[in-house]
Amino acid sequence: MNKNYLAYLLLILTTIFWSGNFIVGKAASAYQIPPFSLNFYRWLFAGLILLPFTFKEILNKKHHIINNLGLYVVLGITSITIFNSTVYYSLYHTQVINSILLISTIPVWIIFFSFLLKIEKTNIYQIFGVIFSLIGVIAIITKSDIKIFLNLQFNKGDISMVIAMLSWAIYSSLLKKKKYELSQLSLLQIIIFTGLIFLTPIYFLELNYGYKIVMGTPFILTLIYVVIFPGLLAFIFWIKGISIIGANRAGVFLHLMPIFGAIMAMVIFDEKFMFYHILGAIFIVAGITLSNKKKLNG
Repeated sequence: MNKNYLAYLLLILTTIFWSGNFIVGKAASAYQIPPFSLNFYRWLFAGLILLPFTFKEILNKKHHIINNLGLYVVLGITSITIFNSTVYYSLYHTQVINSILLISTIPVWIIFFSFLLKIEKTNIYQIFGVIFSLIGVIAIITKSDIKIFLNLQFNKGDISMVIAMLSWAIYSSLLKKKKYELSQLSLLQIIIFTGLIFLTPIYFLELNYGYKIVMGTPFILTLIYVVIFPGLLAFIFWIKGISIIGANRAGVFLHLMPIFGAIMAMVIFDEKFMFYHILGAIFIVAGITLSNKKKLNG
């Protein structure tokens, strides 16, 4: 198979698995599965499953890992600790459609942070792309109601999702900052391990507040899905896709998530596509289109 076509297949599957993660996350909130505990067990089991395949390489390349530990810690915190936890938390308080539309702006923010971190140069179209996408985000979190904006009465689920999308954009930008000496599996293992270190105290804090996992079919089925599909397979496919076609081109595939996610949400949860969703989506699409436009002279 042509390498580009392989990347396209992997990235489409990634978006399907991640769209499903929003659906399962919303269902988890209905069964009162604590969000930070769910994220903790998701990555604990994913890390344990990976360990037999990565242990030897990690030992052999321990000097490389130690020398780049700061970068790996940031990758772990932005992707495992912050992004996944805030996604599950936000789904307790907002619709899947809201969440999936906000997440769809990530490709624009990848370009923005790549510019800020001096990873890639930007152009005037991408600057306007960021502005349009930001207007789209504001339309969604305010439900196109100026009173919400003026009174700062935002839905905390929507605000959490904004934090999640910015966190993932930083992670994806840093992922392409340099070539890693580790295989994709070992890279994922290190990211999981560093993310879990910072997620563990949050997990115990949640337990301390009385939010405990109830062992039963809903939790077991939820855990199986989030560990295997959006956890292991999607992360491996995402890293592989970026390695083949680059972060900017891979980011474009995230635009499929609003389509997959909205269809699933409307079918499964009977969510409605409201006017502010349409308005926000128009600005987001405009922003994404502009951010992918090249300069006139190349």
